[in-house]
Amino acid sequence: MRDRHLNAASQILPFAVPMASPTTLISSTATQRVSGAYALIDSLVRHGVKHIFGYPGGAILPIYDALYQAEEKGEVKHFLVRHEQAAAHAADGYARATGKVGVCFATSGPGATNLVTGIATAQMDSIPMVVVTGQVSRGAIGTDAFQETDIHGITLPIVKHSYVVRDANQMAQIVAEAFHIASTGRPGPVLIDVPKDVGTDEIDYIPVEPGDVKILGYHPEIEIDGQQIEAAIALLHEAEKPLLYVGGGAIASAAHEEIQTLAEAFSAPMTNTLMGKGAVDEHHPLAVGMLGMHGTAYANFAVSQCDLLVAIGARFDDRVTGKLDQFAARAKVIHIDIDPAEVGKNRAPEVAVVGDVKKVLVRLLDDLGKQAEPDGDRTKSWLDEIKGWRTDFPLTVPTYTDEISPQSVIVEITKQAPYAYCTTDVGQHQMWAAQFLKNGPRQWISSAGLGTMGFGLPAAMGVKVAMPEHPVICISGDASFQMNLQELATLDQYGIAVKTVILNNGWQGMVRQWQEAFFGERYSSSNMEKGMPNFPLLAQAFGIKGMTISDPSELEGAIAEMLAFDGPVLLDVRVKRDENCYPMIPAGKSNADMIGLPDKPRPAR
Repeated sequence: MRDRHLNAASQILPFAVPMASPTTLISSTATQRVSGAYALIDSLVRHGVKHIFGYPGGAILPIYDALYQAEEKGEVKHFLVRHEQAAAHAADGYARATGKVGVCFATSGPGATNLVTGIATAQMDSIPMVVVTGQVSRGAIGTDAFQETDIHGITLPIVKHSYVVRDANQMAQIVAEAFHIASTGRPGPVLIDVPKDVGTDEIDYIPVEPGDVKILGYHPEIEIDGQQIEAAIALLHEAEKPLLYVGGGAIASAAHEEIQTLAEAFSAPMTNTLMGKGAVDEHHPLAVGMLGMHGTAYANFAVSQCDLLVAIGARFDDRVTGKLDQFAARAKVIHIDIDPAEVGKNRAPEVAVVGDVKKVLVRLLDDLGKQAEPDGDRTKSWLDEIKGWRTDFPLTVPTYTDEISPQSVIVEITKQAPYAYCTTDVGQHQMWAAQFLKNGPRQWISSAGLGTMGFGLPAAMGVKVAMPEHPVICISGDASFQMNLQELATLDQYGIAVKTVILNNGWQGMVRQWQEAFFGERYSSSNMEKGMPNFPLLAQAFGIKGMTISDPSELEGAIAEMLAFDGPVLLDVRVKRDENCYPMIPAGKSNADMIGLPDKPRPAR
């Protein structure tokens, strides 16, 4: 089990008994008589929370009553979602776009269990969240009371840490700990489960300010090993075919400038994972795009041919590596990651540097500056080789006279809204978006590790709430969109001007593609045509502008109209039904074994 699961793995923190918390409380001595619910809301406000996504219910009503008073004062704003899963995804999108901790609320029982998919999504992608759930009163816990579930136990494998608040006097301390844990080290979601009577109990409230909490045994700051830095520099100097492999940890630590500086210093090409999009400027001549199952051919060939792979905040996920024992088989590996549990988990590196990615790279570049300048000509033939692959195996955008290609939709969005924040759902549309969008840091918002359908729309709500002055576009598929379409009501209620583009092919597109390629074209339960709603009419039923197009000549104008409209829009784009997403690495194959490429010579295996 990974060490970021603080509950079960390390026993660093109290196991759901905050009264025994081994923490040092540093706060004002001034007290006031308030409810536990007030202490919770006030503590959230003190930690900079401006927006909360949630849905009320019986067990969490004391907290919502305190929230009502805070909203009346203008201290915080709550957004009522239509399903608790959407609350978690909205908080997740908010956190991804800002780097701050996202917050969501749900009541006990089904309200809490409806959050589970969103919590798991955040945990897989290392997103900082604080999740507050209501719980039945303390005396009823364990009696199978109405709407009782052990949400603490249910979520143990998918949180960084969790609490059941047994004493309202501990509320401020627990909130401070939760924010500290969620946002430091490798980020992740933290659960706070609050019994109803804890919310109503009156206490002498002593606030705990941000930064005024220390947790004994929890040391997210790791001292960087200077010897490992020197060993990494030595390998970089020796390499003739280096490749930087950049993951989500680079986004979390805001290491964008340092990565580019390192790449330029050694003339090393840069590839990124799905989570790492935005960490690398994909317009940069050294950028080779995303690698992995649907990555660019030249990125996948590069990782197969490189002699040094520098993994920066990446975890060697199976969708990136393909057949693991053939991944970067010619290369030595430098692995830089904040989580020591990730180092050597899937691939043993020659050099491992544990620490915050940005701090490690700053140290590496500083030490590099004290040594001889790198030989920029060393990689010239390597870059020429990659340039040849770019020419022979480019990403292509097919055009049709009477049908819209899905790739052309993404390209048109990129052309008209190059600086938009883009969320996606999961499937073919996600991969096309990853291939053709050129996003800036934190402008790519997608469920990578868990691959959660229904993520895109609520995540876009969270992004737009966080970034009201920026365009926010949700790119979805007709199947994914139907997972959380009820959130159109939330868009309308609060005037959240998310633009949603559905690439509608009437299928669960990626499922259909796999069934075509590997299951003898037996399309079992993947056709979505029968029962598909009229999406524009559906949008109008929710009070939102709905549009639909099916002719290529309509595409440019429709995107422009959507972007110009002052409010939320749903654009249903009827795309070519049987279009497949290539390149593609079949399961169990190496990165070099892509299908869907031109019939041209490939690099030697």
